[in-house]
Amino acid sequence: MTAELTTESGPRTPPGNPETRHGRRRRRSGGNGQARAAVLYLAPAGLLLIAVMAYPLYQLVQLSLYEYGQAQASGGAPLEFLGVGNYAKLLGDSRFWMVLINTCGFAAVCVLGSLTVGIALAVLASRVRWLPRTLLFLAALGAWATPAVAGSTVWLFLFDQNFGLVNEVLSGLGWQGMAGFSWTYDRFTAFGLVAGEVVWCSFPFVMVTMYAGIKAIPGEIVEAASLDGASAWRTARSVLLPMLRPLLIIATIQSIIWDFKIFTQIYVMTDGGGIAGQNLVLNVYAYQEAFAGSNYGLGSAIGVVMTGLLLLITGIYLWAQRATGENT
Repeated sequence: MTAELTTESGPRTPPGNPETRHGRRRRRSGGNGQARAAVLYLAPAGLLLIAVMAYPLYQLVQLSLYEYGQAQASGGAPLEFLGVGNYAKLLGDSRFWMVLINTCGFAAVCVLGSLTVGIALAVLASRVRWLPRTLLFLAALGAWATPAVAGSTVWLFLFDQNFGLVNEVLSGLGWQGMAGFSWTYDRFTAFGLVAGEVVWCSFPFVMVTMYAGIKAIPGEIVEAASLDGASAWRTARSVLLPMLRPLLIIATIQSIIWDFKIFTQIYVMTDGGGIAGQNLVLNVYAYQEAFAGSNYGLGSAIGVVMTGLLLLITGIYLWAQRATGENT
């Protein structure tokens, strides 16, 4: 007796079946339709950005190619085309490289500080009751809403050499060396003081952004990770962080742009760049060359270099994040 084994399966579509080809076409056309819709939605904002930024950038680049000082601005002397002469002068100046190192180091500290404080307080706000959370948000938004000049002046009063509250408290706690200590005399303490003020007024953006992302994560996902035996650190690293990555990228890029082109806090708190320019950053350096020194061409060249560096840093960061996301 022979037994016949039969296997039943659903109807299979041959590889060359027209239905398969039509399904692929529908998926491709759907993706193209979504791309076209995204372009249409973004077109007004893109056109506005081009209209607002294209001409100023063009003028900035054009000025950087000329010898353009007070005499040329007043019409007392003709324009002299230098080509890349301003850029060659800038790159050959040792002071420019010192200012560039200052700017990159200062911006890195401020970005890391803002992200660390903002993310930590966002996690804290998501775990406390409504009253302390409301007070935390009010305090953070108050710091965020404070004008840069006013905030810088308040911090200078708090850290004043003779009458500052911070020196009074520290000397009262037994640190007698802090009595009459000048926070703006030394290069690094001055940068640290300004960085503290920048983080104070910048972390609320990171906190609000990350708090919104944390609250948008379904609780079932965290509960499932806990039931699978994942620790709190593993849950945060493997579950929460990948879901918060888009918001983290936005917050990081914004922080990089804001902190790299800082001007007001450095200018106000170090009196224009510190003793002998020891606390200069690129934005203040460009201001001094263009307006204090009446060398608008060189100041424009510094602005062009700053724009290029910001685009380069942002591009490298996005590429690194994309590579990390593909490898995880």
